[in-house]
Amino acid sequence: MKNIIKLALLTTLLATNASANANNKNTVMAIVSQANLAAFYLGDDATAQARMLISDSQGNQQIRQFSLARKDQLDGGDQDIMLKFSKPSDVKGTMLRVAKHINSADDRWLYLPALDLVKRISAGDKRTSFVGSHFFYEDISGRNINDDNFSLVSETTSAYQIKAVPKDPDSVEFASYLVTIDKTTMLPMSIVYTNSHNQQYRKVEVLKLTEVQGKVSVVKSKASDLINGGSTVIQFRRIRYDNHMPQAVFSERSLRNPPRKWFN
Repeated sequence: MKNIIKLALLTTLLATNASANANNKNTVMAIVSQANLAAFYLGDDATAQARMLISDSQGNQQIRQFSLARKDQLDGGDQDIMLKFSKPSDVKGTMLRVAKHINSADDRWLYLPALDLVKRISAGDKRTSFVGSHFFYEDISGRNINDDNFSLVSETTSAYQIKAVPKDPDSVEFASYLVTIDKTTMLPMSIVYTNSHNQQYRKVEVLKLTEVQGKVSVVKSKASDLINGGSTVIQFRRIRYDNHMPQAVFSERSLRNPPRKWFN
């Protein structure tokens, strides 16, 4: 009888722990989902102008300027993104189109005006430098939250710290990353990447927020190489939400002839 009671208690304890773990995972995913919406899905669509200052480890600097447009198919779901570069002269007129998919790999195209060529960017290039900056293509369009496993590391009165580990380690250059999410805005304020040698090698952080049309928006952020040095600061201005952009804006035709109404 004692053995039966012990077995029943053990079974109850295991079931309770399993339920608690499931609830914790659901809670963490709810936090991550809210942060994803706050960072990449404000409004039904958005337009902005951006300026990047790229600094290498020797202090040499380059500038990139571009305008961008984004349209959501569904909050937290598929998106269309288009960028047009205006400076410097060697990239002027270059266009980037991203069709972001939640249930499959994203599609990316680059239009090179000097060659009048539309080039498809492979899915494996999403973790590479975005036009020579310290940001990656995936930083601009957002990483699919279904690609990682998340766990809550710590919580304060003002922020969550969540660790992410890729489900497919061979598909990315990082072993994990630690994201700090502000509780008030639910925006990811910093992301620190760790490599397979347990070195922190890369950081992306928010430097400035402002309110646009009642929405707290990132207007300045920075990506840094923590090992080799160098960083890129990106600033956004003229942010506008809910512009009712037609779907035709995000097409191959627009790569060659971007609508002036949306891309100055």
